[in-house]
Amino acid sequence: MAIGFLNYPTTNRVPGVFAEVNPSNANTASINQNSLLIGQMLASGTATAGQPVLVSGANPDTLFGAGSVLALMCRQYVKSDPFGTLYALPVADNASGVAATATITITGTATAQGVLSLYVAGALVPVSVASADTATVVATNIAAAINATAGLPVSATSALGVVTVTALNKGITGNDIDLRLNYRGAAAGEIIPAGVTVAFGGGSASGSGYLLGSGALNPTLDTALANLPTTNFDFIGTAFTDAASLTSLDTFLNDTSGRWSWTQELFGGYFGAYRGTMSALTTWGITNNNQHGSIMGVFDVPQPAWIWAAEVTAQSANSLRVNPAIPLQNVLMNVMAPPQQNRFDIGERNTLLYDGISTFRANDAGQVIMERMITTYQKNAQGQPDNSYLDVETMYQLMAYIRDARTFLTSLYSRSILVADGTPIQFGSGMVTAQTVLASVIARYRTLAAQGIVQSPDQFAKLAVAQNQGNGLVALYLPVMLANQLRQIAMQVAFTKP
Repeated sequence: MAIGFLNYPTTNRVPGVFAEVNPSNANTASINQNSLLIGQMLASGTATAGQPVLVSGANPDTLFGAGSVLALMCRQYVKSDPFGTLYALPVADNASGVAATATITITGTATAQGVLSLYVAGALVPVSVASADTATVVATNIAAAINATAGLPVSATSALGVVTVTALNKGITGNDIDLRLNYRGAAAGEIIPAGVTVAFGGGSASGSGYLLGSGALNPTLDTALANLPTTNFDFIGTAFTDAASLTSLDTFLNDTSGRWSWTQELFGGYFGAYRGTMSALTTWGITNNNQHGSIMGVFDVPQPAWIWAAEVTAQSANSLRVNPAIPLQNVLMNVMAPPQQNRFDIGERNTLLYDGISTFRANDAGQVIMERMITTYQKNAQGQPDNSYLDVETMYQLMAYIRDARTFLTSLYSRSILVADGTPIQFGSGMVTAQTVLASVIARYRTLAAQGIVQSPDQFAKLAVAQNQGNGLVALYLPVMLANQLRQIAMQVAFTKP
């Protein structure tokens, strides 16, 4: 048997015992799966717009400006994934952007003391009201309370009983900032003080809340995305769900020239949230069609959709890092539920799942539970219904398999001699055939099957093919069968009454 060395020269005549180290069988390392949040920063932030920055261990308020879209997204993410590696891609407001606004008009004079329970973007802003306070006094106090509350994405001014609330960041994202009163209701002591009337204006009513309005022009993402290094960002949370932004993300991740292409193999997927009524969500959902994007549908929730985007990204990262085959369902989320009367029922949620929209449900305690995460992919290139990439888990199982196979094969065969099938090979010679490579792939597949990422290893072994196509190329046909997620258990209960 001729043992082939990679580095030790056979021409050496100097006596001694020499060793070279071969790590090809020792590599068990895995890629650190990073997360990335994309959102707007303020001019007060120290980060550079359009350049990625490591958030883990840093203060997002310092990096991106207190109350900015991106700072609030980062704070939400860390609540649910405190140990994940988090990066952010800050973008500046569009120079031509318009900040969203709304008004809070106070009328009447308080006839009793109390507390006005105002919620801004899901944060409680309590405003004390004394008996005999006029509308002007109450409005002044509301504006002062908003400006004194740390971390709000708005500022406020008041004049003659009218409070004007303005988003800190310009653009469409501001239109998702919700104002509402008494979210927790009378049972929690949230009651408008007697004699005072509150009316919202300048935006749009949405369920039990009121949204800021007239925000226009989100920043463009192409330049910022192009600045990302060749680092893996497996879980991308986006504040932006406008058509231009999603097109940029789709291009960034696409299979032919993007991060899923054979030239990059960096992979990843994006997560977002979109607010709308049932009708609006279905109408919007069918306009999207991409296997690398997943959007949660929300309605009448106190927090902005981009806060939900950060939460969905964090919870998905938590689960998918452990095992991408574990279904993204029945996951408790750290966000505020819509009021019971405005929660989608099972039939509505099922419809959304046929229109490219991911769903959640809420229990009687007001806890939000991730129900099912799907991609927006619905039709193939011929415009026909296609469920190949329906589930988010599918993409991450494929990612896990490809990465594992690449690492495994590179470690074993990075410096091998390829010879024709059937060639007698002595152990240690450094020679391999296409069938040698295939045998290694089949053995590794069995390991991944034991982890629940793939299944049916015997069938895989029967169907897999390896060909030596000349010029040092081994072509592999690998019929990977991904493990399924347990979605439903249907029972037929047959009973008798003897």
